[in-house]
Amino acid sequence: MYAVVATGGKQVKVEKDSLAVIEKLDVAVGDTVELPVLLFSDGGTIVADPAALVGATVTATVVEHKQGEKKMVFKFKKRKGYKRLKGHRQLLTVVRIGDIALDGAKKAAPAKAEKKVAPKAEPKVEVAAKTAPVVAEAASEPGQCAAVKADGTQCANKAKEGSKYCGVHAKKYEG
Repeated sequence: MYAVVATGGKQVKVEKDSLAVIEKLDVAVGDTVELPVLLFSDGGTIVADPAALVGATVTATVVEHKQGEKKMVFKFKKRKGYKRLKGHRQLLTVVRIGDIALDGAKKAAPAKAEKKVAPKAEPKVEVAAKTAPVVAEAASEPGQCAAVKADGTQCANKAKEGSKYCGVHAKKYEG
C-alpha cells in the first residue's frame, strides 16, 4: 500500500513505516503532521479522484530537521570579469510515515441530476456583401474623374487621357 502526497510544491511517494525527506515544515520534532493525499493505492485498486480522496489521510511523525547536501551556484559572464561562486543547502525535514488511511473515501457522491441545457442560439452575424463600387454615369465636368468615393462625394481629380478615371481610380475600375 502506498500514497502520493503533496508537500513543499513537490509530490512524494510514501509507504507505511518508511522515512521521507521533504522540504522544511515548521513543526517541532516528535509532532505529527497530516499530509494531503493526491493518489492512493492498496495494491489492487488505485484511487486518484479528488472527490474520492476527501477523507484520505497520511499521518507522519517528524523525526528530525536537517540541511541537504551543498549545491554550488556559479554565475559567470564571459569577457566581463564577472564570477560569483555560492553554495546552497536546502532546509529539510525527515518524517516517518505512520498511517495511510482511505477513511470516508468509499462514500458515494450524490448523483448529480442532468440538466437539460437548451442549445445556445448562434448570434446572427450579418456579413456585408462586397458590392461593386458606385461609379457615376457621367462626370459633372468633361475631363473630371467619374469615380465616386466611399463617403459619396465625387473624385475631384482630372481624368487621364483616354479614360474617364484619374490615375488613382483607373487601376481600380478599369484593371
